[in-house]
Amino acid sequence: MSLLIRGGEIVTAERRYKADVLCDQGAIQAIGPDLEAPSGAEILDAGGLLVMPGGIDPHTHMELPFMGTVASEDFYTGTAAGLAGGNTMIIDFVIPAPGASLLDSYKTWRGWAEKAAADYSFHVAVTHWSDQVHEEMGILTRDHGVNSFKHFMAYKGAIMVDDDILLRSFTRALELGAIPTVHAENGEAVAFMQKSLLAQGITGPEGHALSRPASVEGEAAQRAITIAGLIGAPLYIVHVSTEEAAQAIARARAAGQRVYGEVLPQQLVIDETVYQNKDFATAAAYVMSPPFRPKHHQKALWAGLMSGQLQTTATDHCAFCAPQKAAGKDNFTLIPNGTAGIEDRMSVLWHHGVSTGRLTPSEFVAITSTNTAKIFNIHPRKGAIEIGANADIVLWDASSSRTISAKTHHQNIDFNIYEGMEVTGLAATTISQGKIVWHKGELRTVKGSGRYINRPCFPMTFEALSKINAANKPVGVALMSGQ
Repeated sequence: MSLLIRGGEIVTAERRYKADVLCDQGAIQAIGPDLEAPSGAEILDAGGLLVMPGGIDPHTHMELPFMGTVASEDFYTGTAAGLAGGNTMIIDFVIPAPGASLLDSYKTWRGWAEKAAADYSFHVAVTHWSDQVHEEMGILTRDHGVNSFKHFMAYKGAIMVDDDILLRSFTRALELGAIPTVHAENGEAVAFMQKSLLAQGITGPEGHALSRPASVEGEAAQRAITIAGLIGAPLYIVHVSTEEAAQAIARARAAGQRVYGEVLPQQLVIDETVYQNKDFATAAAYVMSPPFRPKHHQKALWAGLMSGQLQTTATDHCAFCAPQKAAGKDNFTLIPNGTAGIEDRMSVLWHHGVSTGRLTPSEFVAITSTNTAKIFNIHPRKGAIEIGANADIVLWDASSSRTISAKTHHQNIDFNIYEGMEVTGLAATTISQGKIVWHKGELRTVKGSGRYINRPCFPMTFEALSKINAANKPVGVALMSGQ
């Protein structure tokens, strides 16, 4: 059935204007004033609402096996909650165990994701190095629509990789036209600090933040940027949480490097004082990596988004309930790392960003959807309101409010990190593949209706990089004749 969105105001990353939008066969077929409704079309009144591209969350971990347990949110419940908040696509992570096949792990995650209610794609983590990893990176890019590879610089003794692997993997990714991404924390320093704090008798959640000070993120971010620059590769740094890392990215971009930074909304509004709560369950619920920071870092993150030095927003949605968090009751290093937030991302960013004047509505669209689509090479199929684009759309009510609570959210977790926060700016209606899946507080999701989205390699960034790298190619010195 065709769907005609009538009377709304379209907001894209570039402009804002009034027009109707006609959707059919999962795509946008026409945009213009006073469009005629085809016979049998469903008409959706968008009067007083903003018509925007659906949100894309480029960093989620649905049903992730991690730290001896499995995240409580699966691909259906997580994507359904995301749709309730205006998000129409996620990019999740395949994380092979060290030594495991990247390709086999990818196939396992694809099987788990078949229940998704919204479109999805995958980054694939490189957790070790071998000839097989080198080969399988090629297979994943060529045959499976993967154009990004994740590297954990933290979690020593588990999935952390060293600089040698970063050099090898970044080089291979550049050859393949794929984007290297990093979790930037100095894992050696974190492990040292954890051991030291435990020896001092600091075992509670406060130890988590103390073991991962801002400097370990700043150092790792700068190191990853240096390695990418040495190779001539682009770089995407996930969950930037510190002034030091934001400044490292800004310096690199000012020097001409193709470096991108991702911010989590929770890091913009929640600070490290949550770890001082005397109730273990509450403090542990906020344990994630990197941890929440002192407030002054928030100013740097907002400035990065406002200036364009930081480009995307994600959630690192990784849900663990209180009984799972309790595994670290006597040792903070055993608390499963992760918080939820996919349902609230868009509202929190609108309320604290657009409503305060930090962001324009078009900048909001850019950081919640369009920039991610461009960086990961799915624009304008995603992240756009234009003819031919996927009909993934959110009708946004900029004036309605709600109070966030675990009692009313759709996320499969017993805690909400924004509990009690009142936000203005809500998804009134979410449309996925041209179908209404969230409307006036009612979920209409269908398990398994989400599609896997192939992401082609060699986004436009690589064309520019190839010219720069060719110009900077090392040239040996030819010795004079007779020498």
